[in-house]
Amino acid sequence: MSDASIREVVKEKYGQAALRVSSGGSSCCGGAAAAGSGCDPITSNLYDAAQAGQIPTEAMQASLGCGNPTALAKLNAGEVVLDLGSGGGIDVLLSAKRVGPTGKAYGLDMTDEMLALANENKAKAGVSNVEFLKGEIEHIPLPDNSMDVIISNCVINLSADKDRVLREAFRVLKPGGRFAVSDVVTRGEMLPEIRKSVLLWVGCIAGALEESEYREKLKSAGFDHIEVEPTRTYRVEDAREFLAGEGLDVDALAPQVDGKFMSAFIRAVKPAQSTDKTCCGPTCCN
Repeated sequence: MSDASIREVVKEKYGQAALRVSSGGSSCCGGAAAAGSGCDPITSNLYDAAQAGQIPTEAMQASLGCGNPTALAKLNAGEVVLDLGSGGGIDVLLSAKRVGPTGKAYGLDMTDEMLALANENKAKAGVSNVEFLKGEIEHIPLPDNSMDVIISNCVINLSADKDRVLREAFRVLKPGGRFAVSDVVTRGEMLPEIRKSVLLWVGCIAGALEESEYREKLKSAGFDHIEVEPTRTYRVEDAREFLAGEGLDVDALAPQVDGKFMSAFIRAVKPAQSTDKTCCGPTCCN
């Protein structure tokens, strides 16, 4: 598939998810919610009761994430935060409460239906330090050096141009700014057809990177202090029903699947002395 085709399929899937939530259904890829929230075992039980109580029910129901970046990212009062692929707004609304009235939380999404749902959730939450923007994570509509923190929840794996996403994240972060996202990663080699089948299960349409490749792409974009911390490892039993439905021999595939797919929290920092060549004064160029 071309990059444009992948983008259109993602927009369609996430637009449908938003419409299901708006009509009282679930955002699950298969349309059936697990007990609690989301599609077990990937999207369920990511937010505790205290967090769930801070946001509208529709924001929780619209979550298609694989982690909880707001729980793992250090956010301080007065900071400016950007959520890449903000969906129904759950992580933006939670971040807005943590940075307080002197800070601000932006959400960026390319799907009209999700943006509409997010703005409805913003109104229900009664927060004023939130702004949802329409755009693509490969082309962030914000100025250079303007964000303190970038978060994202299982969205970067959906992009067909992850290098561009990471370069854009680096650009809009202030020197010393933090990149703190939840995403799906893989570990080790496996047959391409197995990888494709399991990634379809993990994220509706996922193109997860191998964890070492994720590190290399962050380094190439200019980041340092890079960490990849697994938060949820998927076992073959988690995907058994889906894989069997695809006509695959799950027991035979177990060594190729078990423990090789995971949600991870990925941290990195834009160096305080930025390598950007955006000025040539004596204080910023060698």
